[in-house]
Amino acid sequence: MRILYLSLGSISLALGTLGVILPVLPTVPFLLLTTYLYSKSSNKFHQWFISTRIYHLYIEGFIQDRSMTRERKWALLLFVDIMLALSFILVDSILVRGLIILIFVTKHYYFYKYVKVIKP
Repeated sequence: MRILYLSLGSISLALGTLGVILPVLPTVPFLLLTTYLYSKSSNKFHQWFISTRIYHLYIEGFIQDRSMTRERKWALLLFVDIMLALSFILVDSILVRGLIILIFVTKHYYFYKYVKVIKP
């Protein structure tokens, strides 16, 4: 299982790093996923990742005090909203569509209530 977490964490890190360069890929969700996956796979990789510049620029504020810049917050919300909208369109099940709506509402509530906006 640790190898799977490490592999997925590395893929997530690559996608997050690409997201820094390409505006169509979100950076923060992939780097948050990297943090989680590395923490589950290897203390060595987790410690390495949290010492990197990319972690300090994009993730540290969110992990420590649940804050991010307005631009990052909107980019993250927009990306997830697009993914949820695509899922909503592609499924036929009313139960799954209801679950997607619940996830959408809960996500926005959480971000507006608990994630502080900071200046860059």
